[in-house]
Amino acid sequence: MSLRDSVSNEGGTSGGPPDETIPFVLRHTNSEAFKVLFKEGMTLVEESAAYLDGPGRNQSKTLRRPAALAYATESMRLTTRLMQIASWLLLRRAVNEGELSSVQAQSERHRVRLTRQELFCDEAMLAELPREFVDLSERSLRLQSRVMHLDRCLSELRAPTRREAGNPFAADIARVEAAFRRA
Repeated sequence: MSLRDSVSNEGGTSGGPPDETIPFVLRHTNSEAFKVLFKEGMTLVEESAAYLDGPGRNQSKTLRRPAALAYATESMRLTTRLMQIASWLLLRRAVNEGELSSVQAQSERHRVRLTRQELFCDEAMLAELPREFVDLSERSLRLQSRVMHLDRCLSELRAPTRREAGNPFAADIARVEAAFRRA
């Protein structure tokens, strides 16, 4: 089952009201699994910062010129990637904790640019870079992939249905629904 699938509530099978579905992605972003993802993301940001400011800085000085250039390029990409992931995670956490509504978070979402990245270097150049640095970069790419998947699923939920598209109160209804979901 993907995060886009819905989970049906019990009931509604004996002639009663139809089942109400709860999008799985909303349950996931409000679950312990999200808290684990959040902690993993913030830990990776801290580990990367500590590495880049300490051992990474020293190790980069010993690299051949082409490898040093690759290291500088990849470290900028790593930093940018992690800041975008952290921004997205912080927005979601703010929604989960009721500090922001989904609508407010969506209006702030345009500042977070989650774009899929691969490592810029080829395999031969990666082999010259410090292993710890390559590991941090690869972990950040896996985390980015997971966050982007959740973001796509949430975006699909936010896409207005045909009925909502012409409804001037759709945003207000969504805020009320979000408030009741948090309660």
